[in-house]
Amino acid sequence: MMKTGQINVQTENIFPIIKRFLYSDHEIFLRELVSNAVDASQKVKVLSINGELKGEIGELKVEVLIDKEAKTLTIRDRGIGMTDEEIDKYINQIAFSGAEEFVEKYKGKEGAEQIIGHFGLGFYSAFMVSSKVQIQTLSHVNGAKAVQWESDGTPEFTLTEIEKADRGTDIILHIAEDSMEFLEKERISGILNKYCKFLPTPVIFGTKTEYENDPNGEKGEDGKVKRTSKEMENQVNNPSPAWTKSPADLTADDYDGFYRELYPMNFDSPLFHIHLNVDYPFNLTGILYFPKIKENVEVQRNKINLYSNQVFITDSVEQIVPEYLTLLHGVIDSPDIPLNVSRSYLQSDSNVKKISSHITKKVADKLAEMFKKDRPDFESKWEDLDLFVQYAMLSDEKFGEKAKSYSLLKNEEGKFFTIEEYKEKITALQTDKDGKTVVLYTPSIEEQFSYVKKAKERGYDIIELGGPLAPHYISKLESMFENLTFARVDADTLDKLINKDEQVSSKLDKEQEEGLKEMMESIVSKDKFAVQVESMTETEGPILVTQPEFVRRMMEQQKMGGAGFYGAFPEIHNLVLNGNHPKIGELLSEKKKDKQVAKLKQLTDLALLSQGMLKGEELNSFIERSVDLI
Repeated sequence: MMKTGQINVQTENIFPIIKRFLYSDHEIFLRELVSNAVDASQKVKVLSINGELKGEIGELKVEVLIDKEAKTLTIRDRGIGMTDEEIDKYINQIAFSGAEEFVEKYKGKEGAEQIIGHFGLGFYSAFMVSSKVQIQTLSHVNGAKAVQWESDGTPEFTLTEIEKADRGTDIILHIAEDSMEFLEKERISGILNKYCKFLPTPVIFGTKTEYENDPNGEKGEDGKVKRTSKEMENQVNNPSPAWTKSPADLTADDYDGFYRELYPMNFDSPLFHIHLNVDYPFNLTGILYFPKIKENVEVQRNKINLYSNQVFITDSVEQIVPEYLTLLHGVIDSPDIPLNVSRSYLQSDSNVKKISSHITKKVADKLAEMFKKDRPDFESKWEDLDLFVQYAMLSDEKFGEKAKSYSLLKNEEGKFFTIEEYKEKITALQTDKDGKTVVLYTPSIEEQFSYVKKAKERGYDIIELGGPLAPHYISKLESMFENLTFARVDADTLDKLINKDEQVSSKLDKEQEEGLKEMMESIVSKDKFAVQVESMTETEGPILVTQPEFVRRMMEQQKMGGAGFYGAFPEIHNLVLNGNHPKIGELLSEKKKDKQVAKLKQLTDLALLSQGMLKGEELNSFIERSVDLI
């Protein structure tokens, strides 16, 4: 028997369309063909379970074999195979979908939900890398004859009867001259590791010569090599990954082991995990891990892998989960997420929205459960969770409402408080004249030690709060909690940070204040510093470097690219002279002007040094001057 004909397509030639529009990345062909082979293998299981396949199904596996001499790449399975009528229906009449029909027939029967369903156009991705494609197949149907289908990438094909001993299908790709990379072991191995790592049927990869006449192989009853030694070494996938199992069947070591399997180069252990397992109103499984999040949130992204029935689809899941959840690591697997569609379509898809909402809720609820169940353990993890929770609260109103009950602040003593707890703790002493409770914070207790020390001497409490999102996060908290405001310890003098309308009388007259101001302005840059003379307590420093809270936040947001029209804000600080400090009094009593200026310069440089703002030539001059004074 030999048959020739034309593939029934709705265009003169479908292959340029496939190359240009359906698959932008050529390596996808291997995912599609191996998925089809696994699909055919899974169908054998379903038929056997339902009593529609007589005899033993045997060992199910998919082989991917390179033959560099023949310039072919073969994908072989022991699945259900196809008759010549089925080839005509599923390959030549590409408007049909074999998997869709199969699922419809076996809907509700055990195993049917495991069908991947990439028959049809998925097969035609083979022509992206092939000058010719052959299908050699023998159906599971009793009395069926083996056939070979062949096409060179035009709508013409030939169909002939052949000899084939085993049930299943071989797809033989004759690799095109411009695609020879797909005959290299390293290239194919990389694609299989990326897309086929967790397929539910064993996938074996090697060269054809490795599997012929292997004296060390496992032989069957007929004396033929049933399983080669190379085959036993070269299985490239884990057919039963952790996310496909019940949480009750997994230990903490199993979850940690799966994390290592996903990220072998990540040496930090995850903080905890969330196991997803939903079958209604959508199908979703997976495991999400909370990593230790570093300061640079960008390096954390693209660590969630999306699968569809264990077939890898993408690691760009921004359109499927909220952006802040892309900081998590792990796997989500759902056949209900549409593939090969536009991002805008994904965002409007009802199943995607439900899945996104479910994952968000699971994450928020998990954090709340941890906080409630074991607060000391939650606190021990907080510094690794903090950045994620900040990002989530800024991004999602609903998440923010839940998270404000377990979002923590840590004070300079290392104690943790919820925001409500902290507000209650400081209200008595840190409420200003307008009835606002003022939270004093520092990005680093060590770097701003002198400011923190002075605030503590007043009896004030200080929290440590820094990181790239801090200015936005602080503004968010101020909007969420009534009569709560934040001020950095160096934003102003202590009397003004928590303004209680209590005046401190000045030891200087107006003339002395003006003289000091003029002298200071002569030794600092007016572009960088605004000079003020204030009446403070003697215990505060002689000169303080401050920057108003509002200005600082605008500056920090500007650096992050989120300052809007404030982008032109100049970076200016205040130099505040404490007119009541004894050293200022001593300076004024000095008769020689040059010595007054020298002392004022030394005091100014000390203030700048305390804020890490004395650098380069100015720092060198200060050191040399200090050595001379000694």
